[in-house]
Amino acid sequence: MIAASAAILLFGPTMAVADAQPAPAGDLPAQLIEAVTRDLKISPEEYLHRADVAQQVAAFSTTAQRQFPQVFAGSWLSDQGKAVIALSHGPGADEARAAAESAGFEVRNVAKSESMLRGEKTAFENWLAAAPPEVANLVRGVVIDTVNNAIAVRVEQAGLPLPSFIDPARVVVTAPPVAGERVDLTATPVAGDGNGALAGGDGYASIVGRSSLRCSLGFNGTDRSGHVVNISAGHCNPDLGTAGSDSAAAIYEINGDHAGAQLGTFQKSVLGAQDYSIISINDNARPRFENNLVRVPGNAPIAVEGVAVPVVGAPVCKSGARTGFSCGIINGVDQTVQVGDRQMTQSFSANICALPGDSGGAIVTGRLALGISSASSVADYPICEIPNIIGAITGDVPQLFAQPLSVVLSDNPGLSVRTN
Repeated sequence: MIAASAAILLFGPTMAVADAQPAPAGDLPAQLIEAVTRDLKISPEEYLHRADVAQQVAAFSTTAQRQFPQVFAGSWLSDQGKAVIALSHGPGADEARAAAESAGFEVRNVAKSESMLRGEKTAFENWLAAAPPEVANLVRGVVIDTVNNAIAVRVEQAGLPLPSFIDPARVVVTAPPVAGERVDLTATPVAGDGNGALAGGDGYASIVGRSSLRCSLGFNGTDRSGHVVNISAGHCNPDLGTAGSDSAAAIYEINGDHAGAQLGTFQKSVLGAQDYSIISINDNARPRFENNLVRVPGNAPIAVEGVAVPVVGAPVCKSGARTGFSCGIINGVDQTVQVGDRQMTQSFSANICALPGDSGGAIVTGRLALGISSASSVADYPICEIPNIIGAITGDVPQLFAQPLSVVLSDNPGLSVRTN
């Protein structure tokens, strides 16, 4: 579902450990601690600290965008985990710098403001809409590359004629992203309610006829009426048009290669610019979803404490029924990316390996809910070890594109995620 190369990969797994005060990490599950130390090469305490710093700089940036629109140029975490605010020259620059430094953030001077970069992104999208199909069909996405103060473009083929304001160094040749996993189950669904809590990262099947889509549960929550729901991926619904109707596709617990108890039905599914589903949980299964947990199936969970927004450079970890916990660094936010025949917007990406079956699973930063796994650049591989080794050699590391949870909540007033 995704793709990126070293040219657009702004941050890889970082080796440095910041010297700031660490956060206690004693309640993190062993599988998450293993993934953090393996993939990010930092301590679990530093993982929690950097996740917290990222949300601090995100909150500052929201205010700075309004107060200093002519000079604010974005924010990120450096590869040492330090918060950086980028500012261009112009009215309000001195005040913006003083505010950022007073908040304890590093300031970097750049040529273009965020509003200028957004204008370039819009200009490119307009150019793309008018480009001949033989060119447009080979462009896979565009994103504001905040760290390099430029626009980055993903393409399938080198040498495409692009607008002059696109820096050739920011053109990334990448494979088209892929989403979803269709599998055949060896048995029809069984009767009964099932038992035991179900959490983000646990697997489920959405069954149509003799075949099924295998996906992972996202975040547990409630809708505006107080009904118990789970927020997963839109492409996990095999029958989008029936969502919310009496004939809506159902989801089932997975027991190995067998379908277990029916858990719920798709209440709402969006697949296009966004990729999410709201799954209405059956009354008899509600107690199993009345928790705020994310885990590797069958193992100890992490408890979600709130909702975060994506920040470039922030550490994130996904959980999925296929590959469990794996972690990476966000390298792009508010992206436009082509996934199959649809164009996904407002997505974020991180250098994380995810495989079919992980789709719909929960992505956290620290103890906060962040997003839903949507698309992967390495979906054709049977195990993550292969693309991880290739990425270490070539720099073309695995990429996971994701649906920001904050956008889902904004689009659905009254929808909420369970927290402590």
